[in-house]
Amino acid sequence: MINSMAGGASSKTHGKLTKAGRREAGLFYLMISPWVIGFLVFTVIPMGMSLYLSMTQWNVLTPPKWIGLNNYITMFTDDPEFYQSLKVTITYVITSVPLRMMTALFLAVLLNEATHAMGFFRTAFYIPSIVASVAAAVLWQWIFNPRFGPINGFLRTLGIAGPNWFNDPNTALWGLVIMSVWGVGAEMLIFLAGLKSIPRTLYEAAEVDGASRWTRFMKITLPMLSPTIFFNLIMSMIGAFQTFDSAFVISTARAGQIGAPLKSTLFYLLHLYQEGFSFLNMGYASALAWVLFIIILTVTVIINRSSSKWVFYSGGND
Repeated sequence: MINSMAGGASSKTHGKLTKAGRREAGLFYLMISPWVIGFLVFTVIPMGMSLYLSMTQWNVLTPPKWIGLNNYITMFTDDPEFYQSLKVTITYVITSVPLRMMTALFLAVLLNEATHAMGFFRTAFYIPSIVASVAAAVLWQWIFNPRFGPINGFLRTLGIAGPNWFNDPNTALWGLVIMSVWGVGAEMLIFLAGLKSIPRTLYEAAEVDGASRWTRFMKITLPMLSPTIFFNLIMSMIGAFQTFDSAFVISTARAGQIGAPLKSTLFYLLHLYQEGFSFLNMGYASALAWVLFIIILTVTVIINRSSSKWVFYSGGND
């Protein structure tokens, strides 16, 4: 009985913070308060306002007018440009992301095997990814110029008539897909870091067993690199869905119209920008933003759920 009373008194004592404990807790909350305040002010509150505005009719100049789900109903029933922009964006995502991933992995494998001037080539491959996107878009307009661009010039030496690229609605989007490979430097460095973390003993053991270079790549490199592939896949997918600046510069430079030629480069964010800043339809633009958020979130969840079947962690997949 005495022990139980002592235990009860002890639990009450432990349930209260001492003066030093309160001071430590206060210091903890003080240290994290800048992040909490920043998260609330710059993320939570703007998202809440955006959700509210998506259910209003607002032209920036007059107070918002509540219209419920009308913006969403209009989007799915009476906005052909919504479906066109969604089609262009999804096509771009499913083509550019695998191309970027394969190119970045190929360059990382080459650098991982290099023995000379690795620092130079690593820098050379990375620099394009930090070039301003607008400057890169202007550069690629010249590269893809059908009359005096180097790509069509090379094709002419082979007796092939090059396409009109950004002037042709059938090839404009594919030009942007090819252009996206320009900035794979960040993904390449992440892949290279993942390759450096793979134990060399695995390759040595496989080589002793007679495994070919391709077998070692398929059976060792890819499984051990799968967490890095997973990370790069998620980040590249999110970035591809948010493509804006390069498409904006190229489409408006050609015809002075967003999405030119013939809406073939009308990305989702271009449509959102046009509704919000050209037509001052901010309520509808907010609704478009929330639909894009849901699409990206859904695709991310699907990829994350599938990761248990193909992502290998050295410590186990528990």
